[in-house]
Amino acid sequence: MLKYLLEKEFKQILRHKFLSKMIIVMPIMTIVLFPFVTNQDVQDVKLAVVDQDHSPLSGRLVQKVSDSGYFRLADVSPAYGEAMRSIETGDADILFQIPQDFERGIYRDGTAQVMIAANSVNGIRGTLGAQYLASVVMDYNQEIRASEGVSGAASVMPVPDVRVRYRFNPELEYKVFMVPGLIMMLLTILGCALTALNIVGEKEVGTIEQINVSPVPKRLFILAKLMPNWAIGFVALAFGMTFGWAVHGVAPEGSLLTVLLFTAVYVLVVTGIGMVISNYSDTMQQAMFVMFFFIIIMLLTSGLFTPVDSMPLWMQRATAINPLQYFAEAMRLVYLKGSGFTEMLSPFCWLCGFALVFNVWAVVSYKKKS
Repeated sequence: MLKYLLEKEFKQILRHKFLSKMIIVMPIMTIVLFPFVTNQDVQDVKLAVVDQDHSPLSGRLVQKVSDSGYFRLADVSPAYGEAMRSIETGDADILFQIPQDFERGIYRDGTAQVMIAANSVNGIRGTLGAQYLASVVMDYNQEIRASEGVSGAASVMPVPDVRVRYRFNPELEYKVFMVPGLIMMLLTILGCALTALNIVGEKEVGTIEQINVSPVPKRLFILAKLMPNWAIGFVALAFGMTFGWAVHGVAPEGSLLTVLLFTAVYVLVVTGIGMVISNYSDTMQQAMFVMFFFIIIMLLTSGLFTPVDSMPLWMQRATAINPLQYFAEAMRLVYLKGSGFTEMLSPFCWLCGFALVFNVWAVVSYKKKS
């Protein structure tokens, strides 16, 4: 009996134009385009410069900032007030002021001050832009001390030789961090949508009534609905990982078997959620509204875009019942750190628990009429 039910499910999925196209289009949209859209790397920061010294050293400093690759010189003003207007109008993100006697202060006192003012309407861009600029200025300070023989301040306050080593993501590529999370988002939306819309679609056209009056057990019916979508989840994973590697050069550092094992359990979780939603919905519009209501909340609290540790304490505790955060954590550990299965037993056990709860709930909540 299960064989015939599975044949029916696959025929329904392939016959449904929207669902069959979504299986192909969603991985392309999610993995190929989203990493470019969600890129939070701060580049091409618009810089307004006020050079009131007009000395060789100040000119070299401005040139070094321009050549750093992070900044684009958007405005050069003679006074602070004019440059600040560029900040207020949005024509510049960072104001960089070099005061008079900048060069004289370096040669005479061994020290000089500069001012950095950031437009913090976009807090991330303003903060990181100011930090990048401060880093360039500190590097320039070291160059002056080495090339010009300036040592006045060095004897009072020696500058330590700090060397930073970035582990697991040496180039600080944001795409390396986002692609594993976007694969999680792809499997979540696709798994929930296919299951929920498939069952509710049968309710709308009335074909589910034939199942309701048949001797097919509820458990067998739910299993027949789950298995095709479970298989489609692996197809979506294959598309996502292939596009992530081919387009963005992002591949897992750890075992592919670990990725497949976590995916097998996680797809059971999201298809179970989709079945529960479909059991309480009568129309596709109702199912879509309820599904995206919960998915948006779970995505925002999963750590996909912002770290869970930076959320309020009460929200951190609430995310313990969010299955998405456990799969996102596991995918990033495998992709970035190359972690093994034994290092991720806790999130795996959580996912197994969620899979059991939601699928049992789906069987119990399905009302079969006899």
